[in-house]
Formats: sequence, structure tokens, C-alpha cells
Amino acid sequence: MPCTTVLVGKAASNDRSTMIARTDDGHFDEKKLIVVTPRQQKKKYKSVLSHLELALPEEPLAYTASPSVNPESGIWAATGINAAGVGMTATETITSNPRVLAADPLVELQKPRSRREKEIPGGIGEEDILVLVLPYIRSAREGVLRLGRLLEQYGTYESNGVAFNDEKEVWWMETIGGHHWMAKRVPDEAVVVMPNQFGMDSFDLADALGAQKAHLCSADLREFISENRLDCNQNGVFNPRNIFGSHTDQDHVYNTPRAWFMGRWLCPRGWRWDGPDADFTPESDDIPWSFVPERKLAVEDVKYLLSSNYQGTPYNPYLNQDTGLRGKYRSIGINRTGVTSVCQIRDGLPLELRGIEWICFASTTFDALLPVYTCVEKMPDYLAKVGMDVSTETFYWSSALLGALADHSYNKSNQHIDRYQAAVVTKGRQLLREYDRRMLESGDYSLAAEANEKLAKMAKEQTDKTLYKVLRAASETMKNGYNRADN
Repeated sequence: MPCTTVLVGKAASNDRSTMIARTDDGHFDEKKLIVVTPRQQKKKYKSVLSHLELALPEEPLAYTASPSVNPESGIWAATGINAAGVGMTATETITSNPRVLAADPLVELQKPRSRREKEIPGGIGEEDILVLVLPYIRSAREGVLRLGRLLEQYGTYESNGVAFNDEKEVWWMETIGGHHWMAKRVPDEAVVVMPNQFGMDSFDLADALGAQKAHLCSADLREFISENRLDCNQNGVFNPRNIFGSHTDQDHVYNTPRAWFMGRWLCPRGWRWDGPDADFTPESDDIPWSFVPERKLAVEDVKYLLSSNYQGTPYNPYLNQDTGLRGKYRSIGINRTGVTSVCQIRDGLPLELRGIEWICFASTTFDALLPVYTCVEKMPDYLAKVGMDVSTETFYWSSALLGALADHSYNKSNQHIDRYQAAVVTKGRQLLREYDRRMLESGDYSLAAEANEKLAKMAKEQTDKTLYKVLRAASETMKNGYNRADN
């Protein structure tokens, strides 16, 4: 599913938390935020899309998830934090090349062509991965290893990138063909940007096949590369992007510009990003996978990156004057996003308070990021009880309405959106500070549920108020408007 991912190591964040964040935006998909308790989890799983059936481990952990409201295509749980304080986002659709896919084909569902043939299930995919992994892991590294075993046994029908974090580490994992994979620990001081391409541009294969300090991979990856002559690198450099990734014209419109904008924002002075002597342009294939940012990032900065539409460049689709380049490249903040989350795992706090999930529904450009505690048995109705009928009683539908209206009245609505987004984060942080203090002083972590209800109530009040303002602004720009007095 087309998405954008940002990963933040603990030394790159302002508060030494780790963060993994992703926009889930393959298609218009109604989403909700729920808690899945151990008693709600089944012992067997069957994929809707690939028809794969497999047994699940005993004693699962509770976890948050953002599944599709309409279950006809499967769960698509997207993102969450479990009771062990491990975050996961799955998945970022990535690109590969024909050489890799020919050597290790994707495992696709094979339907019978006659009554005498049997159906052959496909592998696992984005529909399944979070549900199959997150309830059964107690660290980010364990997440990589569990998913790696599942890929080797069952394969996958698509190319995916998956992120894990705990209070100390962030790991990024990419699938290679149907059954192979590699994963790298994000350096503590680094921020990773991922725009739907095979991302890793360096990898210590010796470490992955030896000590495994910061790299993991399929046990036969070296032989797989050699036997299939996949290595396109020069001078002995091991760049996985050149071996497993793609370099197409479509990448230069859809993928690389997003990495360029995020790198330009993270390190504005470290490289030249504009002009004829630029080190990197929006169409460069060698934009780094990770950066040491020139200042440390807070959650608000991650949201800004994932909301971006090339502000300050001639590619911004909202420019009043057409530069000839306006809207040339696919924006990061896009119309069809279902859910965006920042899974933040805070260091130095009791396990119950460690995980904060910052949730945003619909288009990130116009909608607000709301924090919630994850150590609860259920989420507020405003987040969880989302139906297929449009209703301002839910955060998802209110956010979708707000984005659609603000987009069509951008010049009039943008100031309302800026104030709304700042208000929700500010008031959200105030409530977190209050309840962090109260729970640390009392040891009563059940107060997290009370905090979430207050957070949801605040979000509804701010969203309803802004929806009124944006609706008025959009109404004033309707094409059938007429300024002459009628009375």
C-alpha cells in the first residue's frame, strides 16, 4: 500500500523516545483505533486475500490496532503498540526489480482452474502482518525475527517494509522477493525517511550473518545474491538498494521527491538541495536512507513531514500562482490517507506509561494528531466506534469532512487548520503531562482510561469548532455564490 514512513532513533528525538510513524494511504479506507485484548484473539488465522491458514501462538499480548472499518478485504490492522511496550507499523509497500522477483517469486494465491485442481494459498501480506506479529513479541528485535520466520515459511505476495520500536531500539525490515528479507537497526542518532522504495543504502552482511549486533537477514542471503548474480554495485560496495530495489522513471515522480523534501527539511545546510549545483534533486536515486538531523525531532516535526506538500518549493500544489511545476510530484500528505500514527515509546517510564500512540485520521495535511495512552482495555467511542455511515460523532469521519472542505477552500481555511492542529497537540500534551504526573504519584495506571476519554472529548470539541469554521469558508467559495444583495 503506498505510504510514507519516518523513523526516529532515541538520540535524534527531543525527549529520548523512539518513534516510528507512517501514513497508511493506498486507497480511501475508513479506519478506527481499537484495543485487542488477549481474550479477543483467535487461535487460528485465515487471510481473506491469500486464503492462508495458520495457527497462532498461545498467550498473546494486548495491543492497539487501526483496522479497516469494512472487513470485507481483511483486518489491515496497520499500526499499534502492545502491552510489552513494542510498537509496529506494517506495511510500507516498497519496490523491487525483475531479477529479484524472478529468482524468488512472490507467493500469490493460485485459484483452481478446474474441479480437479486444488487451490494453493498465497503468502502473508499487509492485511495480515501486524496481527500475526505484534501480539507475540516483547522487543523490536523479536519482531524482526518472528516476521522473518513467517516469511521464510509462508512467503509474501508483495514487497513490504516494516518498522518496530521499543524503548531502546528502532528496527527497519524489508522483504526481498517472496521469502527473503533483511533488517537494520536504525542508529540512535538517525532519522530514516522511506517513500515506497527499497530503502536501505548500506548494510553489514558480515554482521547479519555473524554477531547480528545491528543487522539481521535470511541465513542464505549471501548465496541468494551470488547464485542469481543480483549484485549491481561497483568497487566492492554493498548497497542493498542497487541489488534489490528499482530505478524507474515512475520512482522519480512518485517516490524520490518525497525523500528529497524530507531530507531537505532535516538537513537544510548539510547538502545543496536546490539549483543547478544541487547535491540531490527530487529525482535523485541516491538520496540517503537516513540522516542525522540538524536539530532533534519532536512528535510535531514528524507530523509536519508526513503532512507535507512541498511547501517552500515550486512543486507545492496549493501555490496561488502556477509555476509550471505546481503539483508535479506526489505529495506526502495526500487525499486518500486512512490513518497516520506515530508510535512513541518513551524511555525511563514504567511499562504502563511507556507507549503513546499519536493518531491522525484522513489527510494529514488538514487533520490533527491526537495522543492516547495504550495501556487501556478499550479506546473511547469517538476513536473506536466508527461505522460506514458518515457521522461527526467519530474522529475519522469528522477528519475526512474537514480535509475535503479545507482543500477546496484552502486560502480561506488554512489559518483555521493551523490553529486547530496546534490546539489539539497543545491541549493533548497538557493532558499527558497532568496524567503522567498523577499516575506516577499514585501508581494507579487505570487513570489512563480516564485520560483517553478527556483527550477524545477535547479532540471532538476542537474538531467540531473547526469544522464549523471551515464549512463556512468553503460555503463562501461555492461557484454559485453571488455578492449582490438579495433583500
